[in-house]
Amino acid sequence: MSARYINQLIAQGEHQKLDFKFAITDSKKIARTLVAFANTAGGKLLIGVKDNGNIAGVRSEEEFYMVQAASQMYSKPEVFFESRQWTIDGKTVLEITVPESKTKPHLAPKDDKWLAYIRVNDQNLLANRIWLKATEHNINGTGILLQYTEQQKILLTYLDENETITLSKFARIAFLPHFMAENILINLVALNIIEIVFTEKQTYYRTHPLFNNPKN
Repeated sequence: MSARYINQLIAQGEHQKLDFKFAITDSKKIARTLVAFANTAGGKLLIGVKDNGNIAGVRSEEEFYMVQAASQMYSKPEVFFESRQWTIDGKTVLEITVPESKTKPHLAPKDDKWLAYIRVNDQNLLANRIWLKATEHNINGTGILLQYTEQQKILLTYLDENETITLSKFARIAFLPHFMAENILINLVALNIIEIVFTEKQTYYRTHPLFNNPKN
């Protein structure tokens, strides 16, 4: 059963909720994966598995303690996880399961800064301030007083005619300072009117699929 279970996971390939690690050599780096899973929809980390899906096996028990350090020392707040060891053909695979967090956003260190990461496909990408503030609103239950302004109408009308928009583009077409455009997007993202699309090169915004864009 263990071999079948692990092989079925590996056959999926890396994706938003699954990552492979041949070995862990840096707790700070692995913290970014834990944080990204916790900040998004949860996921599993298979340690002792190469990127191509070949099972190499965990080299020592030290790797579990490095995950533990990543969770407790290099994640703010701490990311909780469950672990399980599987033996396949004499090789040990360490399965780390991270649930979606109820206390996000979680941060991990990079270059002496604590940053938020999210999981997009098979990558851990940096989140931005809009995601952070919108997430804090939702987790803390902070109320949002939203008035339907001319600037919001400009944004939603633009998104009726175009799939996505950037923060800079919104600020330009609405004749808004950057920080005011940002605050509008924070509120709309928190209310699930707008959703964020993260990519490696750019961050976009689009109408949330659950929202019916008002025409008036």
